[in-house]
Amino acid sequence: MKNRKDVVVGLGEIGLPILKLLSKSAMVVGYDTNRRLMNQKKFDACKNLDTGFLHVCIPFSKRFLPDVKKLYKQFLPSCIVIHSTVSPYTTKRLQSNLEIPLIYSATRGVHKRMLRDLCRYTKFFALEKDAPKKKWASTQFTKLMRQCGIKTKSMRDPLTLELAKIVVDTSYYGWLINYAQLSHIISMKHKIDFHEMWSFSEEIHKFLGNRPKMFPGFIGGHCVIPNLSLVNENLLWQIDKINNSFAKKQKNARSINKKHG
Repeated sequence: MKNRKDVVVGLGEIGLPILKLLSKSAMVVGYDTNRRLMNQKKFDACKNLDTGFLHVCIPFSKRFLPDVKKLYKQFLPSCIVIHSTVSPYTTKRLQSNLEIPLIYSATRGVHKRMLRDLCRYTKFFALEKDAPKKKWASTQFTKLMRQCGIKTKSMRDPLTLELAKIVVDTSYYGWLINYAQLSHIISMKHKIDFHEMWSFSEEIHKFLGNRPKMFPGFIGGHCVIPNLSLVNENLLWQIDKINNSFAKKQKNARSINKKHG
């Protein structure tokens, strides 16, 4: 979109890499409540340009919906893209209150190498079936990502993608670590070598790919455990319970070099 700027809101572990990525092929500025994270000079220089895409990268909270609506009124974009991990139905609720198209595009990658992972993984995205200018928004977003060297894939609806990010990404990762924690507790109880025990499954995993060995570290960070609160599924909270149980039984659990987050 010529003679326009894109805006990335929330210059943290997701927003800053996205800003750097988009800067390769578009006029884009960053915005954050912490002005020290912004290029204020560039932001001010572009303030009179219309806003094309508004990329939302702020953490999800109870204030997320009103905050996004406030950002919409502030920047008046042609389209909003949410890159944050959100609770199910967030996109639907927001879209029902907006007159512009809203894209949900969950982010995948490890924070410390997020810029590289953004280029590595396909960027899934979805719009509500009744979103205004849906075809235009999908085409423009796909074009923007392609210019940045990123492949895209459209999902049928945002709800599927909202749940996918939590259920088959971060929570699934948590379950795998949980089993490593449990097997480590058992190995300690019987005073056997954890790695030697797991060597029994290495060849099976090599051929079948269904016996992954994870490191039995404490699940810290702000993805796996915090994301559990975004879905109302009691069974998933077993991930947190097992993690805390491991921390109690493994004296140095919270200080093991390789932590998961």
